[in-house]
Amino acid sequence: MNANEILEMMRKGMGEVPAAIEKSVPVDPVLIQEHMRSKAFAMPAEKPALDEDARTLIYLAAALAGTSPACVKAMAHKLAQQGIAREKVVETLHIVRLAMATKVIGDAEPVFDALATMGAK
Repeated sequence: MNANEILEMMRKGMGEVPAAIEKSVPVDPVLIQEHMRSKAFAMPAEKPALDEDARTLIYLAAALAGTSPACVKAMAHKLAQQGIAREKVVETLHIVRLAMATKVIGDAEPVFDALATMGAK
């Protein structure tokens, strides 16, 4: 599949292609082919363990946690196109929020250690 065919497939699947991917094609058309190969590795078409809604919600969660605005926007289009239930999307957002809050607490462990050695003031 050539780069332009991949772009068209992405438009059909997501409604819109992220600008960075669109701009990458004239610069390096092989990059999008490698990207699609990686997608096929991560989300196999044959005998997938997860359904399409779960895959989209996981991708959305990773994009939010990884602070990737382009991916968040792409997944927002995809979840609307798939008609994923509002409640599932909101619960996904709540889970991501919890995970990020937990990350902050976990990352602060050295701060807690320092405060513990400083004693109460």
